Amino acid sequence: MKVLITGITGMVGSHLADFILDNHPDVEVYGLIRWRSPLDNIRGRLDEVNLVQGELRDLSSMIEVINQVRPDRIFHLAAQSFVPISYESPGDTFTVNVIGSVNLLDAVRNVGIDPLIHICSSAEVYGQVDESMIPITENTPFNPASPYAVSKVGQDLLGNQYHISYGLKIMRTRMFTHSGPRRGDFFAESAFAKQIAEVEQGVISNPIKVGNLDSIRTYADVRDAVRAYWALLESCTPGEVYNIGGNRTLTIGEMLDILKSFASVPIEHALDPELLRPADVTLQIPENTKFRKESGWVPEYSLEQTLGDLLDYHRARTKLRIK
Repeated sequence: MKVLITGITGMVGSHLADFILDNHPDVEVYGLIRWRSPLDNIRGRLDEVNLVQGELRDLSSMIEVINQVRPDRIFHLAAQSFVPISYESPGDTFTVNVIGSVNLLDAVRNVGIDPLIHICSSAEVYGQVDESMIPITENTPFNPASPYAVSKVGQDLLGNQYHISYGLKIMRTRMFTHSGPRRGDFFAESAFAKQIAEVEQGVISNPIKVGNLDSIRTYADVRDAVRAYWALLESCTPGEVYNIGGNRTLTIGEMLDILKSFASVPIEHALDPELLRPADVTLQIPENTKFRKESGWVPEYSLEQTLGDLLDYHRARTKLRIK
């Protein structure tokens, strides 16, 4: 079996490659990269994965990639996924997330293969949900609150349309907050962990900078997320969409308190107005019974382990930077 992962150099893509290589040695793993893609997250796997250069923005490039690999399964994880940047660069966010998905799916049609395809949408499509509609189900109306979220609505609906119109075997996921080692520095829990590691090692001084701490999130570990994505294509239904989320719901402030409890020195924090979004999604609690029933998936990692591993990841990176 051949598997193509777009976004293989990101947090989720690299962990998915790890999971497949560690648990399914008979699978050939291919990863889509751009010429300037950082390889840090897959550095230890370069001898085991097949990297293919291509550009999601360019249909001819994607046709060449799909024709070369001819994958049996595609995990489409590549995206411009940082919400604040989407306000500054909405056009690029739409181009990567929507047009890039169109080009990938049209390349599959053009080459004439019939793979299972995972389209990675986002819980951000639901936006700010009224308390009366919690927990959030797959039928909760879209109410996107950022250009990123709007782009994910477009990608999500495209996946559904290409299944209906062309019979592509597409399954869509709306993953709620997930984190762990390799999380980008600009996401809240990773930004906190990075700053704590830097305070511990004397790179910066207290207080660390924080944004809105009142938002409520349901957290999952990235290593549980990639198990879920594999289970999706193993056992779920083409044409369907699935919420996926962890077991732990708390405010960002409570999550910060857990991180601070792991620090080796006292950590103080202060609000940085620059970290506040023009519009924030403050309540995300998923109903994911549909996915769990069809796949049998359950989370295995505790939030404490996720955050502890994330902090250790940043401790190691900080030590490398100051050598």
